Amino acid sequence: MPAQSICSALCDGKILVSDGAWGTYLQKKGLKPGECPELWCLERPGDVEEIAASYIAAGADMIESNSFGGSSFKLEHYGLADKATQINEAAARISRKAAGSSNWVIASVGPTGKILMMGDVSEEELYASFKEQMLALEKGGADAVCIETMSAIDEAVIAIKAARDNCNCEVICTFTFEKTVSGDYRTMMGVSPSEAALAAIEAGAHIVGTNCGNGIRGMIDIVKEIRNAAPRAPILVHANAGLPKNVGGIDIFPESPEEMASMVPELAKAGASVIGGCCGTSPEHIKAIKNALLSHSA
Repeated sequence: MPAQSICSALCDGKILVSDGAWGTYLQKKGLKPGECPELWCLERPGDVEEIAASYIAAGADMIESNSFGGSSFKLEHYGLADKATQINEAAARISRKAAGSSNWVIASVGPTGKILMMGDVSEEELYASFKEQMLALEKGGADAVCIETMSAIDEAVIAIKAARDNCNCEVICTFTFEKTVSGDYRTMMGVSPSEAALAAIEAGAHIVGTNCGNGIRGMIDIVKEIRNAAPRAPILVHANAGLPKNVGGIDIFPESPEEMASMVPELAKAGASVIGGCCGTSPEHIKAIKNALLSHSA
């Protein structure tokens, strides 16, 4: 593990590079519709490690893990809830191996699919599920947990607290926003970027931000809003390679590495501290982002 924490590195004023897509990359490697992505950590660890290693080779300073749907609630859909600890520990261990001693592992923790306000689940049940995941990810070697693609503040806050209460990992929390007809950005639960960031920070998140949802251009206004609300908070951005277009039943993400990289200087100026990719991005996108940052700081 790196001797320095992510936040300490960011305090030095450096902008770090994160990794790119995992789900769409797994699909390219043969993940079939209806198949559990996280089970590959046990059944096809070599393929998972290749994904992680390819992002490190592209210049990423940190990589996620194949654990986005690793909560017991998500794994229950595949009859794998009893393997949550085993799967998450394996996911973090694979990324730890690929990251080596010089790069960080920011283990992925996605939403459970349960909605508290609908009575789908209790706060205690959510907390217990997230606690199980956080403990396993830390045991596998994660430096941080990346609670991502959140839309509801209550679920995000419970996940953050489960991490802060039970492990020593740095905590990142990102929400997914869509542009409304009035031109502002909201999650599907109606949460604004400023509301999301402030709630996550109050709950104990070390780093806040946004992922998925938009192409990199749309992230600039979101980052500006977060920066205005939380002037000192490190901000992480994982942008899609544009908005997907369905071609022949397949989602195609249109933004090329060069197109995404062209937005990096403006995104950095807006206040992004860590820049990486989400759906549709590849090692080529991450390499282009890295090169753009190197040119920007030169």
